[in-house]
Amino acid sequence: MNLKANFYRLIVLAVFLTYGLSPAMAEEGKKFKVLVVMSYEENFQWCKDIKEGIDSVMGKTCEIRYFYMDTKNNIAGGEQKAKEAYALYQEFTPDGIIVSDDDAQAMFVVPYLKDKVKTPVIFNGVNAQPDKYGYPTSNISGVLERLYISESIALAQQLMPSLKTVGYMIKDSPVAKIVFKQIESESSGYSAKSVAFKTPKTQKEAVTMAEELSRQCDLLFYIALAGMPGDDGKPLTEKEAVKIVLKSFGKPAIAVIEYDVKYGALCGLRYTGNEQGEVSANMLLKAMNGTPVSQLPITKNHQGKRMINVTALKALGITPKPAAIKGAELIKTEE
Repeated sequence: MNLKANFYRLIVLAVFLTYGLSPAMAEEGKKFKVLVVMSYEENFQWCKDIKEGIDSVMGKTCEIRYFYMDTKNNIAGGEQKAKEAYALYQEFTPDGIIVSDDDAQAMFVVPYLKDKVKTPVIFNGVNAQPDKYGYPTSNISGVLERLYISESIALAQQLMPSLKTVGYMIKDSPVAKIVFKQIESESSGYSAKSVAFKTPKTQKEAVTMAEELSRQCDLLFYIALAGMPGDDGKPLTEKEAVKIVLKSFGKPAIAVIEYDVKYGALCGLRYTGNEQGEVSANMLLKAMNGTPVSQLPITKNHQGKRMINVTALKALGITPKPAAIKGAELIKTEE
């Protein structure tokens, strides 16, 4: 028996010596190195949510470095930040890269990585159609960000059937143009008529445009207002900008990101940065463990949750029917 056991051990050893250990076994105990490049600033809630999602998947098994391009507050400095991100990529030599939102695709991935490196790159938070950046490629795939606007309009109308027209506001930026394309392609199917799309550059413009929209429509959709210079010249946070705009609009509003609803919207079907982070992290782990990126198709967010702001309900004097709030997450305005 001992001779037979030793014989089999020798065969197994010979196979390993001849063909080598599998990559997973050879790297056992070693952490993958991952570079994450975010379009926006570190304290922006969307970035925090994406980071939380990424960390929940790979925080204990990977060495992760985060880089923030700060394009919401300084779009003009984005190209320089992209150069710095590429320098970090060369220094860090990561096993994989996650790149969040559209600015980082246009300024970092396309000029520095696409068709130039073999490192797997997984994007998230991308609003544009992927072919805008030439995606997918042999080493690039990821998660698209799609806004639940139609569903949020319908939810608002369940609460207030009198809502017939909707306007839109997004801070002037490349992302605003991309979101407008989504609205333009879908709006014929919305249950409220779309009347105007506003892209303010400053707090003063945002107030003026919100007042104009108040005269034009019943409902406001807003997103990505952070970074506008306030009256003091400093960039407004998302919460500050939302509260200023909603005060000037003076009517119901909808939003599709959790924190935006909490800042004062009536309701919305929200998606999360956590989902974007988790899905992209899981895709990258598969790629770093040997799955070809070409076998990881581009996907999009699919976890939607109805949110209703009871503070806004009370302020508007709405007593909703039980069916309208059934299964919804009820929240209060965050002061």
